[in-house]
Amino acid sequence: MKRDPLLLAVIAVIVLLVGWRAPVFLTLRNALDIANESALLAILVAGQMVVLLTRGVDLSVASNLALTGMACALVGQAFPGLPIAALLLLALMLGGLLGAVNGLLIARCALPPIVVTLGTMSLYRGAVFVASGGAWVSDQDIHPAIKSLPRTDVAGLPLLVLIAAGVVVAVGAWLRWRPAGREVIALGNNPDAARVAGISEQRRLLQVYTLSGALAGLAGVLWVGRYAIAFTELAAGYELTVIAACVIGGVSIAGGIGTVGGAMLGVLFLGVVNAALPVIQVSPFWQQAIAGAVILLSVAFNARVRAGKGLPILERGGS
Repeated sequence: MKRDPLLLAVIAVIVLLVGWRAPVFLTLRNALDIANESALLAILVAGQMVVLLTRGVDLSVASNLALTGMACALVGQAFPGLPIAALLLLALMLGGLLGAVNGLLIARCALPPIVVTLGTMSLYRGAVFVASGGAWVSDQDIHPAIKSLPRTDVAGLPLLVLIAAGVVVAVGAWLRWRPAGREVIALGNNPDAARVAGISEQRRLLQVYTLSGALAGLAGVLWVGRYAIAFTELAAGYELTVIAACVIGGVSIAGGIGTVGGAMLGVLFLGVVNAALPVIQVSPFWQQAIAGAVILLSVAFNARVRAGKGLPILERGGS
């Protein structure tokens, strides 16, 4: 059985079993709540999976999120008249810049991605403390537009979910139909062959880490708005959840294999598990054990299906 249908079946079984015990779990309201809670994770996963496709990893996404979120909170506090468009642009630019630092160090200096992003993870987390002086930016000090954006509904659907859906569709379209996206997949499948084909490894690596950073920045301002707080330990350790969702969704840590649809199934799996545990009165600490077990199974499954998999390189063109 193919991976995505199998994972979808597992999710369906979990939903039905939990719904049998607690029918409220099967309501539309609960489905929207799960989607809303998973939206920020989906944005981060969309960026992380593109990095993983190149045989890299970005461990700095949660620290990038925290730093960008804090920066937007402080700027919004200092300039309450700023429109939300300016704050979103700030988040994307700052997050993209932080991601580009990773890309430059990895692409130009040929440093291992795990080492670079582990270093910037600590660097960016420390910068949050320096920027804020260790203080929290609380609900009453958060820019009203930042708070209202992720809490707005459009035609009965949370705007946060619609934003995440737009990001996911855009990343999927870029990978599927743009030559640059196809080159990213080719680079992960076989770096040596990709270089012989004329693909610029440095350019593509810089692109994917900048994209991952920009999406982390976007998630940062949305996170601060949704939870109405910014502090030094914001989203601490969340990078592991992001990677877990990717791996559970079939994105290979060895590069070259993975789809946006599969990665979103990984997000959905974690979202359903998170929502189900309190309903069936299981300690949330079991989430880590469950996620860890599923990751091990997913890695083993990925190893079995990797041989011969991959997508062809399309004709060269614009990026």
